[in-house]
Parts: sequence; structure tokens; C-alpha cells
Amino acid sequence: MIRPWPHAPRFIGSEIYRGSSYGAHHPLRVARVSTVIDLARALGWFADGQYVISPRAKPSALAAWHDPAYLSALMRAENGTLASDEARRHHLGTASNPIFPEMFRRPATAAGGSILAGQMLRHGGVIHSPGGGTHHGLPDRANGFCYLNDPALAILSLRSVGVRRIAYVDIDAHHCDGVEHGFAEDPDVMLISVHEERRWPFTGALEDRGAGQVWNLPVPRGFNDTEMSAVLDRLILLRLADFRPEAVILQCGADALMEDPLSRLALSNNAHLEVVAALQQVAPRYLVLGGGGYNPWSVGRCWAAVWGVLNGHSLPERLPPVAEAILRALSFPGHRMGKAPPDHWFTTLRDTQRTGKVSETVDARLHRLEARAVVWH
Repeated sequence: MIRPWPHAPRFIGSEIYRGSSYGAHHPLRVARVSTVIDLARALGWFADGQYVISPRAKPSALAAWHDPAYLSALMRAENGTLASDEARRHHLGTASNPIFPEMFRRPATAAGGSILAGQMLRHGGVIHSPGGGTHHGLPDRANGFCYLNDPALAILSLRSVGVRRIAYVDIDAHHCDGVEHGFAEDPDVMLISVHEERRWPFTGALEDRGAGQVWNLPVPRGFNDTEMSAVLDRLILLRLADFRPEAVILQCGADALMEDPLSRLALSNNAHLEVVAALQQVAPRYLVLGGGGYNPWSVGRCWAAVWGVLNGHSLPERLPPVAEAILRALSFPGHRMGKAPPDHWFTTLRDTQRTGKVSETVDARLHRLEARAVVWH
């Protein structure tokens, strides 16, 4: 049963993502958020008042999490006046964190969306902000394509309106090292991360506990939909039921999908949609962020489908021509998957399910976390 939300779900978006790129050779050279916006509009999924334009966060707001000296460096990097020693100190101008024309404005817009979401959720509701989810950002430096940490700022924004118990769930292929850095020792923030083992940033060990409320599950390559269902039932939902959060933030990184070039997991977007739907029942405040995702078709289809699920829309078996045209217009320059995309990337939102066995490795790790939960509880 869907909770009686005070209003329809809201979508936070911006045109800054359209045409903005980290550079011709960077994984974030592809269209993502603009595709989600265009698909939602083409499907008639924005009722009056649902689409909210993201503000750009001011440095004073970003300083709730980030070092002001770093913020100053980030702005000067955008306008071309950053000294080389400062660039090295703050990990700017690297292959992962390049200098590009919107390198402050773009992440500050994503952060502004997450800060706004916290304020809008004061009295409850559901918000999808696919531009957010930059979970690697650290207080004083860029990290893993993330110049700012908007999930951390969302947590602090919720705190500022009186929300104390916050659950942060992350299903990105990469561990949320920046968020864990900030909140591992905060007993009122539960952190649950399901991520690929032996993949950058090589953090998020099964043994990590923080103040007792950190639950990391590294999973092996080939992780499938059946396994994610088991994780949802045996880890995520049980821990959330024990914690009784006042708000849930879900980082819904699409790089855990099988078609993504930066992971070796085997999920279909059905796994993401199942998690999205299940967590919508948990708390009176629900924020769904984007995150990783480097195949333009799989990420755009996934996050558009997320918005559909949050609104209770039926996903069409075949997209109407106007939506299909949006997907056919995408490109994936410099990657083999862009040369001959399969037809269903153009005509559908929902993938074919990728079921399978629950591996001994996943089962054993879930058992270990279950045993720890008995003691924790």
C-alpha cells in the first residue's frame, strides 16, 4: 500500500546537464539526466507542479559539509585561475576529476537539488533527483568523478528541519566512501551499501561497523536479480525495520546494470525498480538520487522507469514514437556498445529479468550480516 503522501512525488531537474560533459574521453561524456527529463515529458509523467528546477547551491550552503578553501579552489578552477599546487592538493585536473566549463556550476546544482529536497521533505513526501548521488566527494577534495557530496548535504539538510533518524541505502556498483567517511560514527544515520567487491574505491568491507549501524555488502561479479532480491529481503528491509528511519535516501546508481562499462555486475533494471518500490513503504520521507551510470541507454531508461514507479505508472511494453526517438538520438562515442545497440534499448524502459542462483558467496556474506544483526539488535 502506497503511503498517503502530502502531495504527488516531485522531480528535481535542471537544464545544466544538457550538453555539459566532463570531456570527450571521460565516462561522463554521455547524456544522462537530460534523457530522463525528456523521456518523462514524452510519456506525460510530469503533472502540474511535479517538475522542480534545481537551484545552484551557494558556497555558504555547501560549507555545511565542504571546506571553504576547497570550494574557493573549485570555483577558481572553473574560471581558469587555479594554481597548480592547489589543483594537486584538491585532486582537480586529474583524469577522473577533470577541469571542464561547468565543473563548479554543475555539481553545485546537483547539491542544490539535494539541499532543496531535504527542505521540501520537512513534512513528508517523495522526491526523485537523478542529478544527485555523487557519493564519493570528500570535504576537501574531489574524488571519483564527484566534486561535491550531495548525499551528505541532503542528510544535513534533513537534519536542519528536525529529521533525526535517516537511512542511507546505496546500490551503486561503487562503495559510498564519501558518505561513510562523514557518517559512519553517527548512530542516527544508518548506512547500507551493496557494491561490487574489488572495485574502486576498494572500501566498504563486510567487517565495517562504524557506530554499529554501517552495513556493507561487497558482492562478486555476475551479481544477478535473484541475488538482489535476497539482499533486499535479508539485509536492507530487515535493517530498516529495526532502525525505524524518519527518512530514507536511496542512491540508485545505474552502473550496477549489466550493460555498464564500469562494473561487472549482471543486474537488470528490474532489480533497481524492486528496491525503489520496496523502500517507498519504509518511511514518511523518501529521496531517490541518481549516481553512477555510464551507458546512456541503460542509465536513462532506468532512471526514467524509477520516476514511473514512484508515481505508480505502468511502464509501457513499447515506448511511443516520441520517446523512442529520444533514445534513438543518443550516442555512445568511443565505445563498442554504441556501434550497434540492441533494439530494446530504443523501444522499452524495462529490461528482461536476469535471474539466477544465489551464489554461495552472497549467501555466506548475508549469513554473516544476519548473525551480526542478532547481536546488534
